[in-house]
Amino acid sequence: MGLPLIGETLEFFARSPSLDLLPFFKRRMERYGPIFKTNLVGKDLIVSLDPDVNHYVLQQEEKAFHIWFPDSFMKLLGEENIARCYGSLHKNTRNLIRRVFGPENLRLVLLHDMQGAVERCLSSWHDRPSIELKPALSSMIFGIAAKWMIGYEASVLSGDLWKNFDAFNQGLLSFPLNIPGTAFYKCMQGRNNVMKTLKEVLDERRKKAETPERMDFIDVIVSELNKQNPALSENLALNVLFLLIFASFETTSSGLTAALKFLSDNPKALKELEEEHQKILERRADPHAEITWEEYKSMKFTSHVINESLRLANVAPVLFRKATQDVQIKEGWIVMICPPAVHLNPTTYEEPSSFNPWRWKDLSEPIGGSKDFIAFGSGLRLCVGVDFARLQMSVFLHFLVTNYRLKVISGGDMVFGPGLGFPNGFQVQLETKK
Repeated sequence: MGLPLIGETLEFFARSPSLDLLPFFKRRMERYGPIFKTNLVGKDLIVSLDPDVNHYVLQQEEKAFHIWFPDSFMKLLGEENIARCYGSLHKNTRNLIRRVFGPENLRLVLLHDMQGAVERCLSSWHDRPSIELKPALSSMIFGIAAKWMIGYEASVLSGDLWKNFDAFNQGLLSFPLNIPGTAFYKCMQGRNNVMKTLKEVLDERRKKAETPERMDFIDVIVSELNKQNPALSENLALNVLFLLIFASFETTSSGLTAALKFLSDNPKALKELEEEHQKILERRADPHAEITWEEYKSMKFTSHVINESLRLANVAPVLFRKATQDVQIKEGWIVMICPPAVHLNPTTYEEPSSFNPWRWKDLSEPIGGSKDFIAFGSGLRLCVGVDFARLQMSVFLHFLVTNYRLKVISGGDMVFGPGLGFPNGFQVQLETKK
């Protein structure tokens, strides 16, 4: 269980440049097996690296287990947040989100918006000698997500919002020491500043009498709060809004940066991806027409690349659940599920540390998560933005490979500890295809 107070926290946060399972997990699995106890930041935990146990725990959400986060993380999410929503409140909150980010609105509205934003972004990058890829992708996706979260205000506020979200992100996986000067303190300050801005936007929007024809998420919130018996409180709504904006750009940009790194190292995969998208252009009457929903659904190899990139990138490195009854795991104990252990399991994935998108041709598409693929979670807590994220990545890859060549200038090294990082950045240049 490690040292007093800090347990095994320092070793848990140690970074590794390998795509293999982190040494923290690997060493303990070799010694104790796939299920063992540890202590992180003063909290006793059961760690599960077993795919069957993980699947059972995730499928027992709101039965034998509840979602759980460390106290320090709950401070960052806010007192009322979606992690504390259960039953009908959780279901209703997800339904509100899906009104904007569900498949129907993606097909009818967001697919068009994404294309314009991606084209403008890539065009602006083309003029620069180099681009720091991860922050540039984060900024692009932030702009798209924020527009559909808070509407026209996003363009006015995006600079300050982005600065504060970035401060939040920098301290998200830091040691929870809330003292001025620490990363965690800056993280809390960033969150407080964002929440103040979001509250001001919500107050302004509630003063308006009319309901717009095309509703962003803050319009959905206002509509709900104006009901006689709203499904959620204002505080919960603001905290959900905060988390949605953050999750939408940070996780997707990490996954997309990893995909571009893997593709730049694998010319064969890049060539097949280019051929798939070139065929889409050739089938059109007008090659400059927008991507249709049917074309998006036809991007099979693109989906394989995304699956494989997310499998290796493991942008959600741990998931927590708390036992609410005795089920071999004693009631009250916290279970830390490790997605990398699932995604790097050699019995499921041959040569698990190798980037091999072709492996997915023989595997079923993990729609809604599966026992062997939990990049977006699973069960009742499956990421509500999964369709938005996959569409965003696919649209970006389409316009990139049909119009540009990506030239790596420097960097690109990945480290895990426990989240994904690029310690020396990833600088690239875009060259127009002739």
